[in-house]
Amino acid sequence: MGQLRIGTCSWKYPSWEGLVYSSREPANYLEEYSRKYTTVEVDQWFWSLGEGGIALPRKEVVAEYDVSTPDDFRFTVKCPNALTMTHYAGKKGEILRPNSHFLDPELFLRFVDSLAILMGKIGLFIFQFPYLNREKVLSKAEFFDRLAVFLNALPADLPYGVELRNPRWIDATFFDLLQECSSAPVILQGYWMEDAAAVIDKYAEKLGPILCLRLHGEDREGIEEKSGESWNKIIRPKNEELHRISVSLKKDFGRTTYLSVNNHYEGSAPLTIETLKAFLLD
Repeated sequence: MGQLRIGTCSWKYPSWEGLVYSSREPANYLEEYSRKYTTVEVDQWFWSLGEGGIALPRKEVVAEYDVSTPDDFRFTVKCPNALTMTHYAGKKGEILRPNSHFLDPELFLRFVDSLAILMGKIGLFIFQFPYLNREKVLSKAEFFDRLAVFLNALPADLPYGVELRNPRWIDATFFDLLQECSSAPVILQGYWMEDAAAVIDKYAEKLGPILCLRLHGEDREGIEEKSGESWNKIIRPKNEELHRISVSLKKDFGRTTYLSVNNHYEGSAPLTIETLKAFLLD
């Protein structure tokens, strides 16, 4: 197996006391987190598309993330949804208004500039797209053409990943496009997507040198209600699924894999990681 970095989706959870943190309110959550894990997903800059303009990272926050982590730590960063939302969100029945920032290379460069201090620790820039229906794009082919133009306009020396939420679009054409654009696939386990282990096995030869796997759940609201948003116990065990994933990841293709676990997957990301690590050691 190549390099595998396992971490969580976000990190500031007081209920991880004893699992990750020494107390419910450590002086520096991220600093303690980075003693246990080698990567983390950042989604706080994703929710950027609003009527008042695009929110970019604040320099003091970026600097704090840098000083809180060692040199070999890696962030996977979800890029602003202003880049990946075709239209502004609207109420049901309203006419969709196009988002002029959709797949805008100049906006991405502004985003990169705001992260300058942290650039050496960014393992992947993730472009997460919503489910794209015919109200939003004319066809898969039209979207793929626009995506290729966008990716090829970006700096060639940065690592990019693409997540789609149209399961039928995760096919050989998608992986070929990513290879041609030197970008990584971001595979989502959860919601209505196909089984991640099956996708990895089917397209193993097309995945490229970097892979990102994100473990989410299928019922966010339900697990939040059951957990009371205390993320320190397993609520929905998925051992069979985790075992399949571990078998797929143990096949040696020499790639770097980022695996990000969400609390909503089983109820506690740190406990899910412990189960997964045990399977990987079998």
